[in-house]
Amino acid sequence: MQSMPLLTDHLAYLTQDLPGIGGVIKQRPEDFLVVEQPLYQPSGRGEHLYLFVEKRNCTTSDVVHRLAQLARVDPGDVGYAGLKDKNAVTQQAFTVTLPDTSRDEPIVRGLGSERIKVLTVSRHENKLRRGHLLGNRFVIRVRGVEPTAVITVKRVLEQLAARGVPNFIGEQRFGYRQENHKLGRLMLLGRWQEMLDLMLGGPRDVDHEATRSGREAYERGDYEATLRAWPRHLRHDRQALDALRQGKAAEQAVMAIDRSQREFLISSVQSVVFNRVLDRRLREGLFDRLVEGDLAWKHDSRAVFAVDRATAGVENGPAGRVSTMQVSPSGPMWGVGMPKAGGAAGQAELEALHGFGLSEADLVGGAQGKAEGGRRPLREFIRDPDVSCGADEHGPYVRLAFEMPRGCYATVVLREIMKPEPKDAGSQPWLVEPSACS
Repeated sequence: MQSMPLLTDHLAYLTQDLPGIGGVIKQRPEDFLVVEQPLYQPSGRGEHLYLFVEKRNCTTSDVVHRLAQLARVDPGDVGYAGLKDKNAVTQQAFTVTLPDTSRDEPIVRGLGSERIKVLTVSRHENKLRRGHLLGNRFVIRVRGVEPTAVITVKRVLEQLAARGVPNFIGEQRFGYRQENHKLGRLMLLGRWQEMLDLMLGGPRDVDHEATRSGREAYERGDYEATLRAWPRHLRHDRQALDALRQGKAAEQAVMAIDRSQREFLISSVQSVVFNRVLDRRLREGLFDRLVEGDLAWKHDSRAVFAVDRATAGVENGPAGRVSTMQVSPSGPMWGVGMPKAGGAAGQAELEALHGFGLSEADLVGGAQGKAEGGRRPLREFIRDPDVSCGADEHGPYVRLAFEMPRGCYATVVLREIMKPEPKDAGSQPWLVEPSACS
């Protein structure tokens, strides 16, 4: 099975003057540890069962649906603060709306498996909501490198610590075929059949054998065979497939997919456009400089304020808040209610949206879900970095540990360190085909 070119392959580097160390990550789950940093601790009382769980090789959504099944509640009654990597060991909190405390023990017992371990159990008054975390602590081993690479790693981290990390949204957001953004776009445009064909058809070498067999059956119109072949862990694909098997129309099949997944696809649209804006600012040397028309991001309050020429001059100056990392430029997460930048900055953001074949009106959405708009800082900051080298039975490695605020991707730090070679040197995979923009 071949690996897929990544949407992040062609993004600019802040540390382009330093060489990459190469190497590989995630050779085994233990090489990539993510520990959620809670925004608050459970109170010990309330109608919500509060679990801190360690999972490996499974998604946050997998745990949500398993908990809902055990508690006999709707998946919407299961709360979590953030999505975590599948191909890793991750620790995160979940809540389940469950006033009956007598059911706690059997649910905890039933949740435990080879892939899921319950670390702590408590009670809390509130359901966990997305964003209810301070950040994440990452402990990562990069393999296939010489121990002396640690010297280069330290130099890269020094630059990132001095100027901030370009706050790109990592390749995980775009799925194993790196097409979630295209699926989300087609869904927003109501092009249901095209979306299903992209999601379920078009077998490629990047597909696992079972999935490729299922895609071939889909191309033949044999939905029964497609569903039999399709891996069970690809639950959202199977939801659409089951609707097609029952003879439902393309739109109904898309609507059979969990709303949370449909909203995730929409967020992938927002993400690819944001990355394009940040990439341009980074190449122009403006990812950590305010310009007239910007909406500046205050890191302490996560609020934004408008920037005119005079404000930009003050904030970028020696006594300003840009150099002290209190304030940064922000970029668009295009959608309903998004505060818009002005001037040339706002025009560049609009061009990035149009470059993906969408208008502002397309983001209103409908039953499929709308894009809730917002702003995202163009840079973020690592905390408590630690670098070392070592070796174990699997060979030498460089070990990295650091914390990042919520919503940030460790893989963005890693790409600055590793600088992998693009798998498809000539393409711009964030774009859509010109014919699709009409």
